[in-house]
Amino acid sequence: MYKYLDRVNSPEDIKKMNIEELDLLANEIRKFLIRSVSHTGGHLASNLGVVELTLALHKVFDSPKDKIVWDVGHQSYVHKMITGRKSEFDKLRQLGGLSGFPKEEESEHDIFDTGHSSTSISVALGLACARDIKGERYSVIPVIGDGALTGGMALESLNYLGDIGVDMTVILNDNDMSIDKNVGAMSNYFTGLIHNSTVDNLGGKIDKILSVTSTGEFLSKTAYKIKDSIKWTFAPQKSEFFESIGIDYIGPVDGHNIKEVINALILCKNKRGPKILHVITKKGRGYRFAENEPEKYHGVSKFDPSKGVISSGKKSVSAAVGEKLAKMADFDDRIVGITAAMPSGTGMDIFGKHHKDRYFDMGIAEQNAVTFSAGLARSGLKPYFAVYSTFLQRAYDQIIHDVCLTSKPVTFLIDRAGLVGNDGETHHGVFDLSFLNPIPNIVVMAPKDTSELELMMDLSQKIDGSVAIRYARGDSYDLDTGSYDMFDIGQAEILKKGEKTAIVAIGNMVREALKASEILADKGIKTTVVNARFLKPLDEDLLAEVFKDHKYIITVEDNSVVGGFGSNVNSFAIENNLDSKIYNLGIPEAYIEQGSQNELYDLVGISAAKIADKISEITSTDVDEPVTEKSPEIPCF
Repeated sequence: MYKYLDRVNSPEDIKKMNIEELDLLANEIRKFLIRSVSHTGGHLASNLGVVELTLALHKVFDSPKDKIVWDVGHQSYVHKMITGRKSEFDKLRQLGGLSGFPKEEESEHDIFDTGHSSTSISVALGLACARDIKGERYSVIPVIGDGALTGGMALESLNYLGDIGVDMTVILNDNDMSIDKNVGAMSNYFTGLIHNSTVDNLGGKIDKILSVTSTGEFLSKTAYKIKDSIKWTFAPQKSEFFESIGIDYIGPVDGHNIKEVINALILCKNKRGPKILHVITKKGRGYRFAENEPEKYHGVSKFDPSKGVISSGKKSVSAAVGEKLAKMADFDDRIVGITAAMPSGTGMDIFGKHHKDRYFDMGIAEQNAVTFSAGLARSGLKPYFAVYSTFLQRAYDQIIHDVCLTSKPVTFLIDRAGLVGNDGETHHGVFDLSFLNPIPNIVVMAPKDTSELELMMDLSQKIDGSVAIRYARGDSYDLDTGSYDMFDIGQAEILKKGEKTAIVAIGNMVREALKASEILADKGIKTTVVNARFLKPLDEDLLAEVFKDHKYIITVEDNSVVGGFGSNVNSFAIENNLDSKIYNLGIPEAYIEQGSQNELYDLVGISAAKIADKISEITSTDVDEPVTEKSPEIPCF
């Protein structure tokens, strides 16, 4: 089917091809990617942008002996194709199929499991130092995007690389994009390297960059010290920014010119010490829809390649959050919206359009965003930080130390909570209830649906302290069950009354609990369903009544069963000497693989059908069982 791609089963096949053949191969790879991803969904624009760069890397270096480390890893599809996995792309990001990110267990060519940003240079430093300690010889090549360099780890590792002078080549894949448009001083600087070749008024421009952009305010003192040297050496082939911290700079080079990239890589390979190769690429290259709208084609569902991605027209939960916060800010000038490089993913782009002067995109810098929010709160403002659950993990110390220690009125809008689906282990938001649970001075809540989410945002506006609201990804929905009047802090509600067994669910699991109750009703089993609303504080009065009236209590959460909502209910029962039998359903102590959300719910036992099965099993016998149900056997990944 493909003249050149069908000949490629390993990196050795790339080495046999000349430049003309590689160019033709690049065209076939793009056709393959568009066709394949349109059937499975996945990351498209980023992979179309690195085709020539990936071919050049495998032409010059000897993987897996030489270590290519992909930052984030969503741009590793071409790498996977070259390293013998193109026949597996029909199951890309599917349950049991090929991962959309590098995975060590999948191939010896995948050097490190990734999924989060700004880690590659740190990993590469460890690999390079281990190589030198063991007296081995091989190249180490981290590939990082310019957006990822807004992350603190990337800047810290660059600083240390220049300090110790270890031999490795950092590939800066500069496409002026992460998921959304890049922001900050570093991004502006790289753009300048490409587009400017004179020093006219440069000193003033750098001063402006370092003083007014969100990232620039927090650059280290070193950045200010090297400003003058940058100002006088702004030629395209040299950057004293990197030179001044001990890293040789090469570039920029055209990332879609295979010959040019190969020559630059050979130069880097033969040159000792730390180097950074600046490669200019274009996200979505070769597919006009993705070139024109790279944000839209970052991560896509199935689509018709001839028509491109067509919006479903349904409002997402994230969009509902952005619209609600914008309306709140219309009447409260204290409200400020913050995101960490995820404006479209969290709905903060909607807020930003309405309140540009009170909107901040911090770049890929969650730690900075949390402490920045604390500073805003200290000055009397009401900051709302919208962030994916899996990325909030990166700012745990800042939540504890800078926000909750002194009860700063920061609200965390935690998007993508629970099992997110096809992105897999690195992106599931299944730890937030557990890691927020032990922190004092924070109210943590999770809504049953979108209308209740908006009520929780209204409630957060009245709370003079730290708040977290966590919610799942997907389309906006309402259950039209229970009360939609404003509730008090810690107030739960009974949605449905039954006998003997009560399902106490939180957040997105309320919907599954109600469905399970309907399944059980058809079997003649009447169950009570409780919408807990709050992880902390618990509605102890309502819980006491539920325990008094029911023999079996089933807690359900799309969070780890270790230290989560169920553990709070267990503690409440122990402290009050309650003797109902408790079963905790949630995410077992394992990393859960990729798959559709419904498949994964079923896999871990929190789908409506599995909840109903468990309750049927429990109520069919009166044999004593332990207080906490053993987690289902789930393979670790």
